[in-house]
Amino acid sequence: MFERVITFLKNWTLPVSMLLGALGYFAYVSIPWFDATHQFASEAIAVIQPLLLFAILFLTFCKVRPSDLRLAPWQGWLLMFQALAFLLGALLYYVIGNPHWRVVVEGGMLCLICPTATAAAVVTRKLGGNAGTLMAYTIIINLAVALLVPAVVPLLHPHPGQTFLASFMTILSRVFPLLLGPFFLSVIVRWLSPKTTERISQARDLPFYLWAVGLSLAIAVTVRSIIHSHMPWGYQLALAAVSLLTCIVQFAFGRRMGHRYGDPVSAAQSCGQKNTVFAIWMGYTFMTPVTSIAGGFYCVWHNLYNSWQINKAKGEN
Repeated sequence: MFERVITFLKNWTLPVSMLLGALGYFAYVSIPWFDATHQFASEAIAVIQPLLLFAILFLTFCKVRPSDLRLAPWQGWLLMFQALAFLLGALLYYVIGNPHWRVVVEGGMLCLICPTATAAAVVTRKLGGNAGTLMAYTIIINLAVALLVPAVVPLLHPHPGQTFLASFMTILSRVFPLLLGPFFLSVIVRWLSPKTTERISQARDLPFYLWAVGLSLAIAVTVRSIIHSHMPWGYQLALAAVSLLTCIVQFAFGRRMGHRYGDPVSAAQSCGQKNTVFAIWMGYTFMTPVTSIAGGFYCVWHNLYNSWQINKAKGEN
């Protein structure tokens, strides 16, 4: 019985972590004894989430040797697509006057610019793709996001009393180290102590389970945003629909570009499978908090699609 429970949890880690995040939030806020700790919990999560993201990326990059990274023509197409889609979303944001529809547009932007998930390499290997080209694109898109987000977000949400440059530097100082710091740290550790890197690499499942913890926290934050949002339910459902649409479009575009250059699996996963924990954190931290709903739903869509792909591949084998 115990072994069956463990097997079930391993096979359904992500859905279980999402469910625990949602139920955990409702349990926490319903217990009067914890009322005095709500502010502390919010501040703690604001610190824990980026630390988890940093740790996950660092552990993932430690498993990748620089010699394993591969550049491919489709990476340029994907980068251009994500960057242009994000910038067009920002332009659409200015054109639309309705504040609720602006939030929906923000949710789409969040899903489009979000970098590739660290777990994408695992799925890519299972589907017979090239993990080397995917990891190379993961680094490229992280660099692009670290520059694009600080450049665009202050235009959407200017801070009173802060110039654009001050806002840009504030967001850059939080996003850039979070996305690129783990890669540079992994390179330094590999150079100084290859044995340490080897030991870290042996913890194969640790990044995945840390991601599950981060996902639980991210879903709890998303649920809180929904509960405390004054946005009508119709627009919140529109956020869910936009996340589904962007998921379909990105997987389709990635696969199309990959087919052109003989690497459809890697390109599709690079474009479609997202670091949704980062998307939820970014939405809650830098954009309208309710946009984190889009990141939460995107997590559901891309995991459902990848689960179907993996099961289909097992059936064919």
